[in-house]
Amino acid sequence: MTTSRSTRRPATDLPWPSLLVLGSATFTMVTAEMLPTALLPQMSAGLGVDEARTGLLVSVWAATVVVASFPLVRLVAGRDRRSVIAVALAVLAASSAATALAPAYGVAVGARLGGAAAVGLLWATANAHVADLVPDRLLGRSVAVVLGGATLGMVLGTPLASLVTRAVGWRAAFAGLAVLTLVVAVLVRAVVARASGVRPPDASSAAGASAAQGPAAGPGPMIAVTAIVGVLLVGHYGAYTYVVRIVEAPAAALPGGVSALLLAFGLASALGVVLAGRFGARTAPALVVSTAGTALALLGLVVVDVHPALGVVVVVLWGVASGALPPLAQTLILRLGGPGRRATAGALIPVVFNGGIAVGAALASVVVATGGVGSLPIPAAVVVGATAVALAAGAGTWSRTGVEERAGRAPVGTAAGGA
Repeated sequence: MTTSRSTRRPATDLPWPSLLVLGSATFTMVTAEMLPTALLPQMSAGLGVDEARTGLLVSVWAATVVVASFPLVRLVAGRDRRSVIAVALAVLAASSAATALAPAYGVAVGARLGGAAAVGLLWATANAHVADLVPDRLLGRSVAVVLGGATLGMVLGTPLASLVTRAVGWRAAFAGLAVLTLVVAVLVRAVVARASGVRPPDASSAAGASAAQGPAAGPGPMIAVTAIVGVLLVGHYGAYTYVVRIVEAPAAALPGGVSALLLAFGLASALGVVLAGRFGARTAPALVVSTAGTALALLGLVVVDVHPALGVVVVVLWGVASGALPPLAQTLILRLGGPGRRATAGALIPVVFNGGIAVGAALASVVVATGGVGSLPIPAAVVVGATAVALAAGAGTWSRTGVEERAGRAPVGTAAGGA
């Protein structure tokens, strides 16, 4: 009998090459999504439109991810996920190249629509593939590693693109992203391992699991957590949409101003991602703590302008707490989905995150228009705090359900590794 790389690897080891390449993919995805915000004045001038219309390129992107993710996941069902990821990255590269060459705003919109659809499929497929690459006890750490690339996209990707734009223009930034994304697509096929097979439990093991743990859970817990996380993201991203305005006062007294404070937020978010990967099977209670911490930090924004030092502390706490949210939420949703609903769980994640961003920004704009930016932190904190209570109420049940969904899971014989 042959032995695969996955069976030779010690049980505590992560498949680092695969995870790092997938993390590079999330870096390109987030950078592509947020690039227009970093290049707003230059893109607007180059395309001959006002900044509001250029800003819509981000909103249109999020909406497309929400609409396209499920149909595309169904379309590629049953195909090798590595091939799906590589092809979607190639489409994203083509989208970035087309944006770089766009002679007019309408062409740029069309290019962005194609890239957004590819990213919806990328998120869904990468999430599912990570969950199939590792045993459940390593899922939290693995998700954190892959999402580390997304965090770097926020912390480093857009600032680097801004520097490139100042040096050689906004079109060069999109062209460079296209080349990088194509390189990552090649690496996915060359480096990322094929997921191990999963054998359904036989009748005896299913009966044993049923007798010991009760009936297997349906999709209800996964859907419930997804819905609560969606509301949580509305509150968090609603406030984050106006973070520059909210922290203006304390940032004015700091070297580097708002840019320095946003860098502190980004680095704190990266720390939150790292911490999230340390919780192992305690994902549900850790998500409750992270959500409650986010709510408290949002409430602290009310007094952020009292003193610069207090402002820095609140922003850093907000970054750490909210940075842990995505990996913890994604891990819990994937666990509750189990092997049988892996594709569905993977597709739910980009839908709920992009939906939360879009709805949060829209509702926050209404609050700011009626009461000013100073009126935003309290309702945002209330929304996030309510979700913390809901998550705390179900944490014990969802932790048990995740165990039930994994009952009877076993690898099939040997697993093919590599490309």
